Amino acid sequence: MKPTFRPYLLPTLILAITGWVGLYLLINFTLPTLLPRWGFFFFATIALSGTALPITYFFHRRFALKLPSPSVITRQALWVGIYGATLAWLQLGKVVNLSIIIGLALGLITIESLIRVREKSQWTPPEIEND
Repeated sequence: MKPTFRPYLLPTLILAITGWVGLYLLINFTLPTLLPRWGFFFFATIALSGTALPITYFFHRRFALKLPSPSVITRQALWVGIYGATLAWLQLGKVVNLSIIIGLALGLITIESLIRVREKSQWTPPEIEND
């Protein structure tokens, strides 16, 4: 029996609602000065992470042999938010093109892969009970 999405439901709702409502209010009721710009990147990261959390969980549940720990699923959803906010930041300088989009994605995938390899290498076997 595989774990349910229930532990992820509250964080997903909090992140997604806070992020999208924050973006809506920020875009419609502020001027693009310095503080609202940083707020935009903050809310964009939260909104995209909250939206990507159920998608990340679904992909792991569907395609992985063993469901990873909640910290891995949350971290991967956070990578999606960081990726989207970074692309938005680069778009301000009009420097986004296809090679940067692909290169940034491959870089973040490489970082996540290396983190996962490191986590697996630090695995310790369960202790055997001596009777």
